[in-house]
Amino acid sequence: MQDFNRRTALISAAVTLGGLALAGRAAIAGQAAKTSSLFDASKNPNPERIAPYKPRFGRSRPLVAIVGLNEGTIISDFCIPFGVMARSDVADVVSVSVTSGPVKMQPLTFQLQTTVDEFDKNHPEGADYIFVPAVENDSDAGLLRWIKAQAGKGCTVISICYGAMAVANTGLFDGHRATSHYSNEEMRVRRFPNVKWQKNIRYVADGKVVSSAGVSASMPTSIALVEAIAGPAKAAQVARDVGIDGWSSKHDSDAFQSDPGNADMPARDAKPDVKLGIPVKTGDDEIALALTAESYSRTGNTLAYAVAASRAPLRLAHGLVLLPDLVAGSPTKVDRTLAPLEAHEATRALDIALADITKTYGPKAARHVALFMEYPGPT
Repeated sequence: MQDFNRRTALISAAVTLGGLALAGRAAIAGQAAKTSSLFDASKNPNPERIAPYKPRFGRSRPLVAIVGLNEGTIISDFCIPFGVMARSDVADVVSVSVTSGPVKMQPLTFQLQTTVDEFDKNHPEGADYIFVPAVENDSDAGLLRWIKAQAGKGCTVISICYGAMAVANTGLFDGHRATSHYSNEEMRVRRFPNVKWQKNIRYVADGKVVSSAGVSASMPTSIALVEAIAGPAKAAQVARDVGIDGWSSKHDSDAFQSDPGNADMPARDAKPDVKLGIPVKTGDDEIALALTAESYSRTGNTLAYAVAASRAPLRLAHGLVLLPDLVAGSPTKVDRTLAPLEAHEATRALDIALADITKTYGPKAARHVALFMEYPGPT
């Protein structure tokens, strides 16, 4: 998945977003009056920068926590920041659940390294940075309490996509600039009028609060943090490693507003009619797995399962532990099984998934997935 800023193709001629801007103009115009207080960040003269890291508490390098809500956390929003930060090796990275037990990241399930209570005991000074992904319940008391407590200890809070709603619920965004997924523009302005909401930007860095736009924005946002910690050369190296060559905050979220042609796509909570097996093994890449699983889930008619050689927990490439759903060859059958994941340039998994979705479900389904994930099309 090449540079998010100047992507030359989405996925062959079968999936084209070139006509998206024209197709969605009526819908966008209809929203304009409703979101008039939303600042268009494309007018900003300079790109955003996360403030350079300043060591605290005598630490040799920063402590980064990614928090997940057990009842439901969006898989890419969690796994991409974790994967980028862990592979960069510029910080100590910890996966944290709100309570003990598995964390459901639809459609897969993970066992995280620690809980918020255990984290607080082990790190009473708090983290230097925490990532807050989108969660099913953005008002969860335990999650909000921990975010506020960490902020009170001086950490920088970074929301990913709809994770901005949880952070906004804590009041930490009040009086600050922030952004989120294009689909909640009207809602966020209405729910949180004290936040200086922006659109048409990949991420916003306003002091100790940072926020990102839709799913694909989690990659450049995470690399921007690598740059803040270890400088541009290291950030460029990590970006190349995962398959992108830019992490600018520049972004046109208006281009991804859902167009009328997708109005009849299955609802997100529609009952899936395809059981899809994703083969997994120890050492698989977290980012590739997350992008694959989320892509198929976003088609609206597919339920993906992690299929492994046994039900034993699997340690992925950078430390996340996956709990397999099915054992290969077991009586429980899936309708089809994907090829093994490709770890090289992990973000290519989205290209691979979209190509297969185009072939299997049609270009409309692939376009639907690309729109929601704010995956850039032809320029």
